[in-house]
Amino acid sequence: MNWNIKKFNKLKIEEIYKILALRNKVFIVEQECVYLDCDDKDLNSYHLFSEENGEVVAYLRILEKGVSYDEISIGRVVVKKNHRGKGISREMMLKAIEFIENTLKEDTIKIQAQVYLLDFYSSLGFKAVSEEYLEDNIPHIDMLYKK
Repeated sequence: MNWNIKKFNKLKIEEIYKILALRNKVFIVEQECVYLDCDDKDLNSYHLFSEENGEVVAYLRILEKGVSYDEISIGRVVVKKNHRGKGISREMMLKAIEFIENTLKEDTIKIQAQVYLLDFYSSLGFKAVSEEYLEDNIPHIDMLYKK
């Protein structure tokens, strides 16, 4: 897959639209969560995504220190439904970790993971640092990665 990583102000209008469309389709419609997706955090983030046939099929955002946590963080990890189960999430997360370590020169990353993905994130080196809690009625856990 070809990956793009851009700061918000470098995204094209069409890219922003496609990213938000995918996030809304999965997080709001598919997961049946009513929440404000446009939370102003996108403005201070890097956006990692891949397109296929003019459509964004995988996406995550890398939030600068102080935006959500004291550490750099990764959020809004999403893969289009018909592209799941093909290793795209792993490839995308590894790209994000590599970018954070090599370009941003950071060695600690915090995430807020849905509990059912605990094993997946653990396999990438993340460790649970909180008890399970509900976020938008979905069980979550905070996890930390240290190089």
